[in-house]
Amino acid sequence: MATAILVDGAFFLRRFKHCFPDHKREDPVSVAHGLMLLVHWHMALRIGPSQITQQISNNGPQLLETPSLYRIFFYDCPPLTKRMHKPISQTSIVFSKTEDAIFRIALHEEIQKLRKLAIRLGRLNDTSKWRLSEQATARLIKDPTLFVPTDDDFEIDTKQKGVDMRLGLDVASLAFKRQVDQIVIVAADADFVPAAKLARREGIDIVLDRMSDHRAAKDLIEHVDGIRDCFLPKPYD
Repeated sequence: MATAILVDGAFFLRRFKHCFPDHKREDPVSVAHGLMLLVHWHMALRIGPSQITQQISNNGPQLLETPSLYRIFFYDCPPLTKRMHKPISQTSIVFSKTEDAIFRIALHEEIQKLRKLAIRLGRLNDTSKWRLSEQATARLIKDPTLFVPTDDDFEIDTKQKGVDMRLGLDVASLAFKRQVDQIVIVAADADFVPAAKLARREGIDIVLDRMSDHRAAKDLIEHVDGIRDCFLPKPYD
């Protein structure tokens, strides 16, 4: 049988520098390369490091020609691209031209080129709003009389829609059709608990990767068969 690797894109990007300190977090090519290294690390534990090393030597680190890998699923959302006005100065800002939006679009294009990878894109909530950052909120609570907000004190509040549903549907399909006997979930959110529970009831081995020992929801840890935290860039230690 085979392994499917399901990656929560937002979590992967947050933890990227912890797991891949020698890679460039702002470079889409480097991030895509790191994703494949993570996959190689898990597959080395499944089929043996010698076979993985041989395949990398023959095909390069972005290809993994083994029937033991069913597919990589990468879940994310397109970036915010709308035009808004900053809350204090009312200056116009076009989010499609921000560094984050340009990076996210380029990353999606880059990982679509990878072997055996399916990208699952949700959407962002249409009602994006400005909110005080945690640092600004702390200052406000500490001394409300001295707090004078600026545009830098605010951040955009966006919520993903459809990502959890897409992951759940993929897990259900993989489990009911018996396409794999192991699923690796790269995530830490309790939203993935129902999917993990469903797969385990169908006899699938569920492995959680928190990317370098990051804290994960207690419920998620409870409903997986084991934790295997990637500790690259030394994937075969």
